[in-house]
Amino acid sequence: MDVNVLKKDDTSALDLLVFDICGRSFGINVAKVKEIINYQPLTAVPKANPSIEGIFMPRDEMITVVDLKHALGLGDSDPVGNFILTNFNSLNMAFHVDSIKGIHTSSWKDIMKPNGATGPLEEGLTTGIVKHNGTLIIVLDFEKIVSDINPDTGLKVHEMDELEDRGRIDIPILVVEDSVLLNRLIVESLGKAGYTNLTHTTNGKEAWDLICQWRDEGVLDKHVRCVITDIEMPLMDGHMLTKLIKEGKDTSHLKVVIFSSMINDSTRKKGEQLGADVQMTKPEIGLLVGELDKLLGVS
Repeated sequence: MDVNVLKKDDTSALDLLVFDICGRSFGINVAKVKEIINYQPLTAVPKANPSIEGIFMPRDEMITVVDLKHALGLGDSDPVGNFILTNFNSLNMAFHVDSIKGIHTSSWKDIMKPNGATGPLEEGLTTGIVKHNGTLIIVLDFEKIVSDINPDTGLKVHEMDELEDRGRIDIPILVVEDSVLLNRLIVESLGKAGYTNLTHTTNGKEAWDLICQWRDEGVLDKHVRCVITDIEMPLMDGHMLTKLIKEGKDTSHLKVVIFSSMINDSTRKKGEQLGADVQMTKPEIGLLVGELDKLLGVS
């Protein structure tokens, strides 16, 4: 199944690849999907995480396969179904699912934020929920799933330890990240690097509302000179936020850094067209600080 033809250029559009596990509907952003293939026999990896089902080599490239059913605590997968081959955080991985249901085209504003009723949001594996034809589609946090399996793929917070003595940098920065865990880690990491004048929000709409409020009050530059934003977020994604900032007469001077697991050729081109000043792939938080220093003239 070729998903590339289904990717859209509309800034606010969201194409979800919808798949089934144990009769439940889940989704992944099509922009993360390289290919869908039928189940293939796997080679087990000794002493691997229990959610690692094995490895295989399509077209001479070794791919690690995650048993998504196991990772979600729903049991172990049978040797049937489909592999969703993905690329994010500069990693190529495959996820074993029961079946593929198709593509659902929606908008970021239709994605509902999960609440804390089912447990701590920081520990959850859901980034949002969307309703389609009476069915709830759970959009999974694949970055957290992978980092739970292998913490080395997560945000490299340890890179900040050597920057703790830099002193306070009072430039106001707005952090926009829907993952509760990553939001906290980014704020803590920037704080270690001296960037302590931080405001943080959980999606583009919250960020844009704040920017508009500060603009209307005549205090915009006092509260923000740079915006660091994820791309995938409910209500308003980072691309739409970038577009609104860069097209605004009184906001276009703000620096925008897109810090996302989804930086590839397509999304990088879109970010450039929208006017993003810097685009970086998670989890390189150390490189992010270096780019911030250059962008904001910090020596």
